[in-house]
Amino acid sequence: MAEITAALVRDLREATGAGMMDCKKALVETGGDIEAAIDWLRKKGLSAAAKKSGRVAAEGLVGVASGPHVAAMVEVNAETDFVARNESFQNFVSEVAGLALSVGDDIEALKAATYPGTQHSTQEELTKLIATIGENMTIRRASVLRVSKGAVATYMHNAVKPGLGKIGVLVALEGENEMSVMETLGRQIGMHVAATRPAALDISAVEPSALEREKAVLTEQAQASGKPPAVIEKMVEGRIRKFYEEVVLLEQVWVHDGESRVKAVVDKLGLKLTGFTRFQLGEGIEKQVSDFAAEVAATAGVS
Repeated sequence: MAEITAALVRDLREATGAGMMDCKKALVETGGDIEAAIDWLRKKGLSAAAKKSGRVAAEGLVGVASGPHVAAMVEVNAETDFVARNESFQNFVSEVAGLALSVGDDIEALKAATYPGTQHSTQEELTKLIATIGENMTIRRASVLRVSKGAVATYMHNAVKPGLGKIGVLVALEGENEMSVMETLGRQIGMHVAATRPAALDISAVEPSALEREKAVLTEQAQASGKPPAVIEKMVEGRIRKFYEEVVLLEQVWVHDGESRVKAVVDKLGLKLTGFTRFQLGEGIEKQVSDFAAEVAATAGVS
């Protein structure tokens, strides 16, 4: 058998864009024949998938799944919205959300977990899907919420299928009440969170850096009024309260009646809101804006 040198692995990687370990395995399987190794990678779909891995994937779907006292949510990205309508892609997102119920929200653990109904990993299943559909795809993030007593409700805004959409919310409610009551309230809170985008559950959970920035801005605004320091301090305190009402879920005005506070609505039913997660598809991903006319001209060799 030919010696599999680092230089040989490097050359194959440059030729295919496949991962280092995949290249080494391909060379071992083909006795160091680089052309045969290229074909081996292509047959496995690894070469094609690797070449697509540099593309920005900001579309796709958010998926949710539920179990007793637990719910999970994942975001799986693709390059175009067209893929979100692909049944194979939709099934994959649903399966990964269900897998997260038992595996948890660690992305690397999710990728390494055995994909349902197969003997290979979830990452290998994703690689096959990339090669079949022809777009880069990534499992971007996951969240799992649990309660000891109560319910974890899910809400999907503008669902394309049950449990699949572009804005998903998990809501954890601790306490004892009828399950139907807790699930209804959880769904209503989910709708509220989808609309208002709170940054924190309660005042103690507000990021200190965000609070300091807000205080600095509000203090400068108040100082511009020319009022005495004591008055300025009270002005800032009042505006900070308003800030909390905007970004803290429990302090927000309940969107369903426009009057109550979320905390009061939850307390009235003898429950405690212990956590929430909101995923909006593509949030925070820097999307590439391309000039389609220029791409066509470049392809055609027109300068």
